[in-house]
Amino acid sequence: MDTLSYKTVSANAATADKQWVVVDAQAAVLGRLASEVAKILRGKTKPSFTPHADCGDNVIVINSDKIRLTGDKWDSKVYVRHTGYPGGQRISTPRLLKEKSSTILIEKAVRGMLPKNRLGRKLYGNLYVYEGSEHPHAAQQPKAITL
Repeated sequence: MDTLSYKTVSANAATADKQWVVVDAQAAVLGRLASEVAKILRGKTKPSFTPHADCGDNVIVINSDKIRLTGDKWDSKVYVRHTGYPGGQRISTPRLLKEKSSTILIEKAVRGMLPKNRLGRKLYGNLYVYEGSEHPHAAQQPKAITL
């Protein structure tokens, strides 16, 4: 075979085909939804996936207030953070976080599934989570996908 007839194409910021996607979180299980959203953000669903580049889509998640957790996770799962001061360990449950804002649950789950480096921080900026069924990104003409 002639080696000049094919090339390995590596996507970069200029050549990435970034789309806008809407995902409905109504009656979806949190972890399963978050893993699919993380794959889309990363670009792993595209044939032009490049591990070191932002070639994923922009994802809009709507109806985050209707997310589900299986089993007793609403009260038994814990999120631990530390303030940085002595004795500053703070623990919260998904039920407490949902009372503040249900978008926090999806954002924390997806962020934990992205790379822990500057690329992951950039990819996280492509995620938009909203509590209701309305979003302000109609001008981007996002396509709805079902997971």
